[in-house]
Amino acid sequence: MSAVKNSNYSVLHSVESFQDPRPSIKRRMADGKAKRKQVDFVAQGTYTPPEHRISPIEILERQAKSRIKELIPIRYQRMMQSPFAFYRGGAAIMAQDLANQPATNITVQLCGDMHVSNFGMFGTAEHRLVFGINDFDETLPGSWEWDIKRLVASAVIACESMGGEKSLSKKLVHQICAEYQKRMMQYAQMPYLELAQEFIAEKDIRKQFSKEQQKKLDLVLKSIKGQGNIQVLEKLTTIVGKNRKIINKPPLIEHFKKNAFGVSLSKLIDRALLNYSHTLLADRQILFERYSLKDFARKVVGIGSVGTNTMVLYFEGDSEHDPLFLQYKEAQKSVLSPYLGESIFRDMGRRVVAGQRLLQGAPDIFLNYGAVQFDIDYSQGFYLRQLRDMKGGIEVGSGGVTLKTLPEYAKLFGWALALGHARSGDAAMIAGYWGQSKELNNALYTFARSYAEQNEADFAQFRKAVHSGVLKIASKKASL
Repeated sequence: MSAVKNSNYSVLHSVESFQDPRPSIKRRMADGKAKRKQVDFVAQGTYTPPEHRISPIEILERQAKSRIKELIPIRYQRMMQSPFAFYRGGAAIMAQDLANQPATNITVQLCGDMHVSNFGMFGTAEHRLVFGINDFDETLPGSWEWDIKRLVASAVIACESMGGEKSLSKKLVHQICAEYQKRMMQYAQMPYLELAQEFIAEKDIRKQFSKEQQKKLDLVLKSIKGQGNIQVLEKLTTIVGKNRKIINKPPLIEHFKKNAFGVSLSKLIDRALLNYSHTLLADRQILFERYSLKDFARKVVGIGSVGTNTMVLYFEGDSEHDPLFLQYKEAQKSVLSPYLGESIFRDMGRRVVAGQRLLQGAPDIFLNYGAVQFDIDYSQGFYLRQLRDMKGGIEVGSGGVTLKTLPEYAKLFGWALALGHARSGDAAMIAGYWGQSKELNNALYTFARSYAEQNEADFAQFRKAVHSGVLKIASKKASL
């Protein structure tokens, strides 16, 4: 019997003496079930605010200090539109509340800002259309309950913001929970390689809808399949002189020569792209370096990320008939980090990309990260991805998902979250804890109902701060 030794460990090279240290599926499910003694289902359904809860206004003002000052009124205007819009922008507000709730501490990669509009359809590297989570700015490892609780609360808030009855919001929560429960049990038994290759494919998406709704869904799917760089070229650019440029639509799309530090943005972008390129896989690096940067502009997107540095970058291959559009997004610290600890990654762009790859499993081929030095004291982490290539978000209540189709999407929400958690955590332990009854499903609806009331109170406080002038908002026209 031979052994290889170093200062930290000894590895025995005897097949006969090797013992697999991992507990069996059965044992891990039993360990998960045992956690009910530490955190029972009643506790999971009870929402308890922190004793010294920081006001939502103070949290938003703290966030604003690290963001582009002139864009903050746009963020607040978008949050003013409804209790659900406020909730979407308030991941940092809920983070302190989730930190005060009991948890099993079964760790997964959390989305960190899980809500019903953070899902969508996108193309894999092989251009297969799949459904999954599509926003990872706040991703961080943590106990799985954080995501499921934020998701079910969002279902109640979104439904009732759209005028839905409480009976419908209850149905949505139960559908999300039942699907998460069902899929987690399935993934607990699935071989790891199969799980790594598991996606919610187009045929799976269609199965969730009635025949009547499938016809409308097919139009949505057709539109998403038609989203590509040529379509972005036609929508976002125009000819200026002899060159094609991104169209200015201030304050939402604007060209700038310098950043807040007075540094040339062209030089910063050049350095950022060099940094980004060097960490790409070899085949993608060669592909990327065949394109030349032609233009870039700041582009305001979303609600929660408004105020961070977000840009669209326009590249061309051999001609303008071979365009490539990438989205540059600044990556700040996760809003969960004050409660769950700092990321193992020093570069926040790497944190986001690593989380997306764990949860989504099929990100586009240009997804990658980097960092750029603004001055001697400040480095900005970022990540890049294609702006639009077979991508389509699920916008609840704004011409997208309606009250009629929301129940059919709810199953997909629960399924996609279960898949992400199973990829990154221990599906057997979560499945063992949840069990096969509806007891936890009922408890999570109770939590969601209580948190919807908390969100309503926070939204009222936010509106009061806006009306009194404490928080400044942009005009509605400027924020759209």
